[in-house]
Amino acid sequence: MKALVLDEIGGEYRMADVDIDVPIGREVLVDVKASGLCHSDLTASALGGWPVPAILGHEISGVVAAVGPDARGFTVGDHVVASLQSHCERCPACVRDDINMCEKPGFVARPDGERPRLSLGGIPVTAVAQLGGFAEQVLVHENNLVRIDRPIPHELACILGCGVLAGAGAVLNAAEVPSGATVAVYGCGGLGLAAIQAAVIAGASSIVAVDVSDEKLAYAERFGATERVDSLATDPVATIHELTGGGADFVFDFVGRPEVTQQAYASVGRAGELGVVGINRPGATLEIGIGPDFIWNQVRIRPIFNGSTNFRRDIPRFVELFAEGRFKLDELVSRTVTLAEVNDAYARMAGSVGRTVVTFP
Repeated sequence: MKALVLDEIGGEYRMADVDIDVPIGREVLVDVKASGLCHSDLTASALGGWPVPAILGHEISGVVAAVGPDARGFTVGDHVVASLQSHCERCPACVRDDINMCEKPGFVARPDGERPRLSLGGIPVTAVAQLGGFAEQVLVHENNLVRIDRPIPHELACILGCGVLAGAGAVLNAAEVPSGATVAVYGCGGLGLAAIQAAVIAGASSIVAVDVSDEKLAYAERFGATERVDSLATDPVATIHELTGGGADFVFDFVGRPEVTQQAYASVGRAGELGVVGINRPGATLEIGIGPDFIWNQVRIRPIFNGSTNFRRDIPRFVELFAEGRFKLDELVSRTVTLAEVNDAYARMAGSVGRTVVTFP
C-alpha cells in the first residue's frame, strides 16, 4: 500500500510502498477513505519518542476490508472511525467506563514475537498511536474503532476521532458546562470551533471567542460565539472580565502557548474553571500567584486529554447531532488534499481555518 513514512524525527514525510500484514486475533483491516491533519501529529513528528520509520495520522475514517478470527464487533463493509483511545477493557478505569484513562493502552499492540503489522523492505514500521492513518490502509485492534451505523461523508467522519472529541468533549464531558454559564474559548481553530458549538448545545448564555485571526473569529461567530476578541488589538483578559461581569465561568485554552494559558487562567471568574487542551512544549510552566486571592477565588485548573470522552459512546452521538442539524461538521473541514500534498498542507496549516483532510479514492 502507499503510505507517508517519516524516516527521521523532524524531517518530512515521503511516499513509500509499505507492506501490511493480514489481521490476526481481534485486529481489523480498514481501507482508509479520509485522514485528518491534526497539529499534534506535526508536533509528534518533531519530538519523536518512538522508533522510525513511522507512519503518523490518527483522524481516520474508512471501510472494513477484513477482520481477524477473534474480532467481535465488526464485519466487512462496516463504516468505521478510529480513535487513539487505546484501551484494555479490564483495568479499573475501563471498568468504570473511563477508557480515556486506561492503565494498559499497550493492550492493543501485537504481542511480542508476532510479525510486525507494517514493514518496509523487511524493517518494521511504527504505526504511531497504533493507528498510522497517513496510508491507504490501517491494521488496528478493534478497540481502536467504532462502527458508524448512520454513514456520513468520510471527510467529515474522520475529524470526529480527535478534533471534535477533543474540542466539544472538553465542554460537554470534562467541564460539563451547565445551561446559563459564561464561556470563553482561546484559539478558534478546529478544536475551538467544536468547543463553541458544544457550548451552544450546553446552553451557555455567553460565548467569547479569542484569537488573533479575523477570519477565525468570523467563523467563531458563525458557529455560535456571541462575542469576539482580537487579542492582538485588545487585552483579552480585561475584555472578558468586562463582557462577563467579572470573568467567565469556564475558559478553554486550545492554543498551547504558556503566555496564552496565563491569559486564559486570568480570564476565569470566581469559582470558575480553566480547561487546558492545547499541548504546550516540553518543560513549559504556568506561573500563578498563590496568595490570599488564590484561595478566595477558588479557580480550578483542569488538564483535558481528548475531551475526557469515551469515543465509542460519543462519536455516534455527534453523528446524530450532525444528522439533526445541531452540529456543523461540513464547515469544520476547510479543504481536502491528496496524500502527496500532506507536507505542503502542514506547512500552510498555521493560516488555515478548520480542518484539512486527506481523501482517498
